[in-house]
Amino acid sequence: MRDMDVIKAAAQALISYAIRCGLIEEADRRWAYNELLDACGIEAVAPDHAWEIGVDEFDPDAFDLDATLAVLADAAIGAGRFEDSSGGRDRAAMAVMGRLMPRPSQVAAEFARRSQAGSATATDWFYRLCCDAGYVRRSAIARNIAWTTPTRWGDLEITINLSKPEKDPRDIAAALSCPADVEPYPACQLCMSNEGYAGRAAASALGAHPARQNLRIVPIELGGERWGLQYSPYAYFEEHCIAMSAEHRPMHVDRENMSRLLDFVDALPHYFVGSNADLPIVGGSILTHDHFQGGRHVFPMMRAKVERVFEISGFSDVRAGVLVWPLSVLKLSSSSRDSVLGAATRVLDVWRDHDDVECGVISHDADGTRHNTVTPVVAKEGDAYTVYLALRCNVTTAGHPLGVFHPHADKHHIKKENIGLIEVMGLAILPPRLVGELSRTQELLLAAQSRGAGPEELRADLEADELSASHAAWAVEVAQKHPALAQSDAERVLRDEVGLVFGRVLEDAGVYKWDDAGRAGLERFLSRL
Repeated sequence: MRDMDVIKAAAQALISYAIRCGLIEEADRRWAYNELLDACGIEAVAPDHAWEIGVDEFDPDAFDLDATLAVLADAAIGAGRFEDSSGGRDRAAMAVMGRLMPRPSQVAAEFARRSQAGSATATDWFYRLCCDAGYVRRSAIARNIAWTTPTRWGDLEITINLSKPEKDPRDIAAALSCPADVEPYPACQLCMSNEGYAGRAAASALGAHPARQNLRIVPIELGGERWGLQYSPYAYFEEHCIAMSAEHRPMHVDRENMSRLLDFVDALPHYFVGSNADLPIVGGSILTHDHFQGGRHVFPMMRAKVERVFEISGFSDVRAGVLVWPLSVLKLSSSSRDSVLGAATRVLDVWRDHDDVECGVISHDADGTRHNTVTPVVAKEGDAYTVYLALRCNVTTAGHPLGVFHPHADKHHIKKENIGLIEVMGLAILPPRLVGELSRTQELLLAAQSRGAGPEELRADLEADELSASHAAWAVEVAQKHPALAQSDAERVLRDEVGLVFGRVLEDAGVYKWDDAGRAGLERFLSRL
């Protein structure tokens, strides 16, 4: 086929797909074709007559959304509409897909209509729309590597995140010429003003920004304010959604926002919802925009047993317990929304000013800088509310400059980044560098065992290779733990050992350790409630 025939076939297939998914109507066929020609910078390529009158033979099983968008993105780049880089290619594809999207008002109206049959009916439809529109990158998410590891804390969920695209060196180079003092629009990637935004190239005076023509946000009300609900394009779990304030303002964890979390599960009781902590180090997310994350997933933390129960003064109808979990997590449950909110607020208020020098907990610096907060998570079962509060402290020391309750240096070869909401609940999000590093480490381990090399020789091999060097000390321990490692079991063994490291990372993040000193410290805090 000639180039224009390939482009025509891609445009026709994409429109047939959009009609089948309900993004546009059958009567929009001709209009949509001309819209795609314009998006690609093509002036005149007539469609096939049979396709134009609706007598097409579209095979949904053979259709590849990503490949089709790639053909049309190439056409737009060839026409000079976008620069030839990964960022330009993505913005070109989203410019094409955006032409086939229902308007936000239509999406909001349909969501409201379906909500009359139940909130799950509405989110089922909305999530499918976001997937069909290519906003939720299903094919990219499918590339993530995932497994579970049994630990003393239960089965932890481990993922190596391969879905987010790597930065193109051409985009990085172009960004160097951008002035740093220009006020961006949208202010951040969580602002509702992203809906329909065309994005920017790295060379833009405002800096790079992803295209969001296929983003749709439905309005929800939380705390008497208008918020928005959307899905994460690179989801970490089932129906990973984001609720964000219509106002660009800093995140805050307090009674007001914990009440909004309860509003969320009242509106969408089939979803959990949580907030990252509102301080650096323990925050683990964008702190400049007030937002929550939720979805349809039961995390390992939610399956954890209660180690002991305790009482919160004035809230006798709230069942309060300490979870058997590496972080210090309190679980509060009640059928009374007011009571569980009041109890959670009391825990937060007491924790904010709580010092425990013996356990390294410092609530404030001498200048008043605050260090204590919580990571709150809310779920609903029937008429009962459950609030999980992970106690967090972002204090640093000379020995732990990245945070006392942060992954310690001996585990940075696996996980160095902040422990945010999702990881607090037992789902690791590990960097893509581990794919190559673990593969090389495995090769060297097996090679050393096959020739009978000792620990020092193995360590030297590992340290001499750039990919495995950071894992040397850990890999020697793994080899000693598994002296007869077989090729057939090697990948599973290394993955399990990575999962065990993640368990110890979560232990680092726990303010009260599971030893005598830690248990005594926790009792001192609970006695203040």
